[in-house]
Amino acid sequence: MDGPVRGVKTHKLMKKIEAIIKPFKLEEVKDALSEIGIEGMTVTEVKGFGRQKGHTEIYRGSEYTVDFLPKIKIELVLGDAQADAAVAAIIKSAKTGKIGDGKVFVYAIEQAVRIRTEEKGESAV
Repeated sequence: MDGPVRGVKTHKLMKKIEAIIKPFKLEEVKDALSEIGIEGMTVTEVKGFGRQKGHTEIYRGSEYTVDFLPKIKIELVLGDAQADAAVAAIIKSAKTGKIGDGKVFVYAIEQAVRIRTEEKGESAV
């Protein structure tokens, strides 16, 4: 069967990229994304740990474990065509080669709507 299936809406594909990075890498990542034409993003200060597990510190003579380390979470939604370039830019600019560099996750997005204008799909992001 050629063409769209009756009753099924066809959308341009969009991706959500979520990256967890070291805080001091934020400006480099933002600049790298800007260089490839990506301007919009949401940035959140978060805490977490992975294999790196945290570390121990001494406070007022007592040793304690710091399990959750400060990180930055970057979220962006963009067209499918830009996703690979965005992931590559994030990795290149966030990588230090040391443990705790972070992760990048890519999700399929079904729909996006700009509240102000009610635009849908890629034009909404």
